[in-house]
Amino acid sequence: MKRTPIAQKLPWSYHVVIGTVRPLLMAATRRQWSGGEHVPPTGGFIASANHYSEVDVFMMAHFLVDHGRAPFFLAKSGLFKVPLLGKALLHLEQVPVHRATSRAGGALVEARQALDEGKCIAIMPEGTLTRDPDMWPMKAKSGVGRLALASRVPVLPIGTWGAQEVLDRYARRPGNLLKRPVQKVKAGPPVDLSDLYDRADDPAAQVEATARVMAAITDLVAELRGETPPETPYVMKPGEGRRAKGQK
Repeated sequence: MKRTPIAQKLPWSYHVVIGTVRPLLMAATRRQWSGGEHVPPTGGFIASANHYSEVDVFMMAHFLVDHGRAPFFLAKSGLFKVPLLGKALLHLEQVPVHRATSRAGGALVEARQALDEGKCIAIMPEGTLTRDPDMWPMKAKSGVGRLALASRVPVLPIGTWGAQEVLDRYARRPGNLLKRPVQKVKAGPPVDLSDLYDRADDPAAQVEATARVMAAITDLVAELRGETPPETPYVMKPGEGRRAKGQK
């Protein structure tokens, strides 16, 4: 697929990343993409996808970049403390999320500003790799609902599948890249949240908005997998957010 040129102004480091990482992804994987017509060509929007591998973010970003939009991710604040990586993320204008602290709301303020500037903010609403045994999307945190209702920008649901063939959940080593695993990505039409806009500060409305986004994502993942998802999403248990000792 020929990449659509990105019209917006990007940091020079972002162009370096695209020029370096995209050819590697093109060489190491095959792509089965659909729904690109739903990607807004201009203006701020939220791109929201499922999270089941440490590399699925690259598949999501690759899809968006090739459709003319460069995503700016909400990322764990801890990543910004890693030497070199942290500086790189800041230069790439990614947005740190300080969880369970008084600074947590700051990420949404920065995200809204980025959306007002016409950027694409990318979110993995689950906040961490899904704990569902079969890697279906699990119940998400309400951050995407809060941001969506506060900003009123389109929320583009994206389903991805196949990244686990590149790097399985919790794996330390990549899979057999000689097989050039297929990366399936499908975008759906923006999720309709208009009836909730007047309740942007209502936690119940934020939860409902998040549930609608995750339902749309799950439907897309089901289409990509050709399988039926669980009737109710998996709910992460207290303490399950940390990887079990010795877990691979």
